Amino acid sequence: MCPSDEGQSSINLSDPFARMIRRTFLGARRALSPRGLRFVSGGEIIEDVSERAARPHLTEQASLYVHWPYCLRRCSYCNFNKYIPREDNQHVMAACLQREAETLLQLSQVSRITSVFFGGGTPSLARPSTIGAILETISRRVTLSDKAEVTLEVNPTPAGMSKMEDYCRAGVNRFSIGVQSLQDDDLKILGRDHSSHQALQTIEEAQRLCPGRVSVDVMFGRPRQSAETWEKELSELLRVCDDHVSLYQLTLERGTQLFKLVQQGEATVPADDVMAKMYRRARRTLHQSGFLQYEVSNFARNNAVSHHNTSYWKGTQYIGVGPGAHGRFVPLGAGAVAREARTQTLEPDMWMREVRQRGHGTRRRVQLGRLELLEEVLVMGMRMTEGVNHEHWELFSPQLGLHEVFGTSTEVQELLQSGLLILDDRGLRCSWDGLALLDSLLPALLVELEAQILSRPHRDHGADGQTQKTSNPR
Repeated sequence: MCPSDEGQSSINLSDPFARMIRRTFLGARRALSPRGLRFVSGGEIIEDVSERAARPHLTEQASLYVHWPYCLRRCSYCNFNKYIPREDNQHVMAACLQREAETLLQLSQVSRITSVFFGGGTPSLARPSTIGAILETISRRVTLSDKAEVTLEVNPTPAGMSKMEDYCRAGVNRFSIGVQSLQDDDLKILGRDHSSHQALQTIEEAQRLCPGRVSVDVMFGRPRQSAETWEKELSELLRVCDDHVSLYQLTLERGTQLFKLVQQGEATVPADDVMAKMYRRARRTLHQSGFLQYEVSNFARNNAVSHHNTSYWKGTQYIGVGPGAHGRFVPLGAGAVAREARTQTLEPDMWMREVRQRGHGTRRRVQLGRLELLEEVLVMGMRMTEGVNHEHWELFSPQLGLHEVFGTSTEVQELLQSGLLILDDRGLRCSWDGLALLDSLLPALLVELEAQILSRPHRDHGADGQTQKTSNPR
């Protein structure tokens, strides 16, 4: 789920950190000096750094993401971690998702889950009883309030729509609908298996079941699309949608069918300047319809923000369950003091085998040092219109404030004077124009953050005074 130089986004929130960070963070990191890596047994890579958790109370709660990896077919633009099932093994997948959720919750020892997001893949292929069983497993281990946001991505087909009421009975209270387009010809080009009429029907049913808690995903930059046709289509969608809209820029990914078509000259996508115009017009159109932009790609009215996705951008803990899922949490059960980045095994059959053998399918663990943690807090926080406020930054960096890190940088000062960045008593954030240029601003901020952190020796110790490191997956 990441902005280009003009701020458009191609991220997929169903794989939250990986999609958000892929371009926004890793692209910006090319400007930074490489850091040493070391191999540990099992062929894993782990950064040779250590860091204490940022304030104990941040480890008491987390959000939880569940990845359903299966789809009926692959869309022409998609390179996400999804698979066409060879057989009906839904009961095995359901049992493994429950077991891994229980294992990772026990390892994290969080006491409360603040939100749950079922993404994919196509999680609306899962039986409602599977969704209910996973939520019940979570509730047995930790507190999951009846008011906690529980989101499920829905493919707007008749099959997906027919199960929505049962999903609500199972515990879902928010739907994210992958409309992508209201143009049937474009839906065919994208390889989608729904029509615009079915999408509108699904939106209507979702609003009936969860009024004010329905998000619509729509994609721009599609083949043959112009800024004018895009603006007209978005206006049409806003007449029928609920209170949340997520914009995604179509990004050509190597290995996809659409990428090959464009490479062969059989399809064309809008030029970069047209993409930029589309994004600007979308922001204006949404604003005129009462939607407030609260993140690069996300707009809400009536305060209908996605609490789950906001938790990513605010740097809180999250637990990733399922093939290829990502997580960020402190494994307190093992006596560690550092937040870890954890990635689960990608391929479903291999992941299920590992879960049955040892309770989880964690393939890679990276312990986040002080710099790595602050980089993530900065990159994710700057995606929001509110940016990173001083109190939030202090939770992760009590000794080094935002003014100390960025206030003396010549390059950052130029960005402040140009009006693209704002650093004041509230914190650090992008201006309206700056948010559309986020990718071009981040390298300067990350370079300055690295320079300030590395210039100030810092040692972190666990409760026993000894530096903690991780090794193999547990």
